Amino acid sequence: MTPSTHDELIQAIADLHATFPDWRFGQLVANLTTAAGATDPGAIWDIEDEQLLTAARRLVERNAARAAVRS
Repeated sequence: MTPSTHDELIQAIADLHATFPDWRFGQLVANLTTAAGATDPGAIWDIEDEQLLTAARRLVERNAARAAVRS
């Protein structure tokens, strides 16, 4: 993971929180991991940051209207 990917993932997680403010942090992480394709509960240990970043961006994009309503 590059520092840039790390920073981008942190920002994407913040964007997800803005989109889904009712999710607890654990829910956000679990849902993001599932959206990245990990179905086994232990997969969180093996999923790559780039996969999480791609999934986070996709979730934010698909739910942009939800975040706009809250603004």
